[in-house]
Amino acid sequence: MTLASAAGAGGYAGPLWFKSLIEAACGDFPKVEVSAVLDCGVEAGTTLAALRHGFKRVRFTGADAALSALRDIAHQLAAEIEAGDPPEALDLLEEGEPEAAARAYLAAAKCPA
Repeated sequence: MTLASAAGAGGYAGPLWFKSLIEAACGDFPKVEVSAVLDCGVEAGTTLAALRHGFKRVRFTGADAALSALRDIAHQLAAEIEAGDPPEALDLLEEGEPEAAARAYLAAAKCPA
């Protein structure tokens, strides 16, 4: 299962916040295999910080010249930079019953709960 941050969350919440969130989720559900992707928006510096903090998947939607350099750095760290449109995801922000929405989404995806 992939846990993805909100768009641009790397910039306004920071890589360490998201890393702590992922660690807490993994602690609560140790049998679920999880990968994480932090969306850093157009911020190359935040993307570098995320890589420095050990993220193996980061989204960057900034300039192509910066993307090329960031991908070179990520490659050296056995990490990857995602670009383009984000994949389909469940966003609970507007859900009236977020727990029910999450359960329905996970059941449809056939992920272990």
